[in-house]
Amino acid sequence: MKAIQDRQLPFWAEVSIIIMKLQEFSVLLSTFNIFLVVLPVYSDESTDLEGSDRFKIEGKVTLTDARNSDWLGVTRVLVDGGDYVGYLRSDGSFVVNDLPSGSYVIEVSNPNYIFESARVDISQKGKVRARRVNYLQHSDKTLLSYPLDIKDRQKAKYFQTREQWKVTDFLMNPMVLTMVLPLLLIMVLPKLMNAADPEAQKEMQSQMKAFNDKSTVPDISEMFASWFPSTDTKKSKHKAKKK
Repeated sequence: MKAIQDRQLPFWAEVSIIIMKLQEFSVLLSTFNIFLVVLPVYSDESTDLEGSDRFKIEGKVTLTDARNSDWLGVTRVLVDGGDYVGYLRSDGSFVVNDLPSGSYVIEVSNPNYIFESARVDISQKGKVRARRVNYLQHSDKTLLSYPLDIKDRQKAKYFQTREQWKVTDFLMNPMVLTMVLPLLLIMVLPKLMNAADPEAQKEMQSQMKAFNDKSTVPDISEMFASWFPSTDTKKSKHKAKKK
């Protein structure tokens, strides 16, 4: 027995043994690959059966003055402030999956542009309704088309432009107005009076004289005194009757 064990196998026998082991290993590897392929499919089917109340929000983001596609890489679609995040495809479309039924605010985040916001309501039956977001008027329920078509509203401004000096700012200053307007009235009114007709001037002068004449205007104190006679006048009248 020891002689048989000490005797070495021929070279071709060792090669055949190695080939058989490699075949067994390849069979094991193929079965493992099949298991890896089948397992995700089975898990997806099970999740679909268990979580059938999951929905998706889809749409498209459009940039009006887009010269290239660089903005697609820095743009994100935020659902409820970032609870769910969507990424844009090469054509600007997006899909946010695995959403339960409810109401969601869709915002587009971009460092250079400001986009419109939308609110998407998903019912338990899967019906989707989109409307415009208005934080000032909550009663405004302007409906939007679905899938969403979100467009840019304006360019983002991070700095306020410095105001330039204007002549109108100087002229509309209250101090300047209080100084200039009386001078204009003093200079313009006499010219207007001279440019008027002589008859109109006479009428205006007569009206001013009538207004300034005290004789034509009754004295209020005398008028009230005549309505309510004083006690001295009553006494004088009573003495006159006795005499």
